[in-house]
Amino acid sequence: MHNHTSEAPISAHLHFKRTRIAPTPSGFLHLGNVLSFAITAAMASKNSAKILLRIDDLDQLRVNKQYVQDIFDTLNFLEIPWDEGPRSIREFEDSYSQLHRMNIYNEALRQLADNGSVFACTCSRKQLQDVDIDPCISKQIPLSAENTSWRLHTNNNQKLSIKDYSGQITSSTLPADMHNFVVKKKDGFPAYQLTSVIDDLFYGVDLVVRGQDLWSSTLAQHQLALALRKDKFGEITFYHHPLLMEPSGTKLSKSAGATSVKFLRESGKSAADVYTIIAAMLGINEAVVNWDQLAIVSGIV
Repeated sequence: MHNHTSEAPISAHLHFKRTRIAPTPSGFLHLGNVLSFAITAAMASKNSAKILLRIDDLDQLRVNKQYVQDIFDTLNFLEIPWDEGPRSIREFEDSYSQLHRMNIYNEALRQLADNGSVFACTCSRKQLQDVDIDPCISKQIPLSAENTSWRLHTNNNQKLSIKDYSGQITSSTLPADMHNFVVKKKDGFPAYQLTSVIDDLFYGVDLVVRGQDLWSSTLAQHQLALALRKDKFGEITFYHHPLLMEPSGTKLSKSAGATSVKFLRESGKSAADVYTIIAAMLGINEAVVNWDQLAIVSGIV
């Protein structure tokens, strides 16, 4: 596990054009999501950046309209602002769903295929757990074969340079869990790492705020951007913030119902109650009324 920690915030005001809030509608949003959204909003405010709401909906088996609606309900209830992106399910489906950008994702996949940067794989994640090298690399399965994923030929010794919020460049190699990661899933849809790279470039995002658990994704996305020759991706600034944890020490997940904002809202909690609960989970014993105050008292921003 990489022990990468969030960079120390700097006092000088940087200027960014655009950051994003990018939830996945595969469950009800939880308090960990709120912390990330609050930090994103505070950093956008501090750096004069616009906030884009990007909803990642290509996991079509798990996407559910009630989860999409929950994103709007949660942001509105907690008064977390966004400047660009959908305001309703209908507007999302009509104009902003990732399904509208399939042609751009497929173009990137074609480019990777043409460059010999990917290979077809029939293995499950479980089958690959105990092997150092994916056996499918040598099988040369046709990319057009059915029920196969496409995996990236990763250069696992390559130093990847990540621009962080303190203005430093952090260099690291790809962690083991990202070796030969999936760029196209067995269902034919592009995978998260690819859509995230393409979307951030498409929307002109230059500041990405995400949890420390996504550090390995940040490295994977930089390697993918290099394979796609998307040099602009290397200019994006990344900020990895600490995570909210369960008392057991595990990170919060969407399956944990009692930490969902929907559950708390329907239990009669106010927005200030929700922010105060998050502050308490961070070890801060004071009342917190809004996202800006949460970001300040947490010391993260």
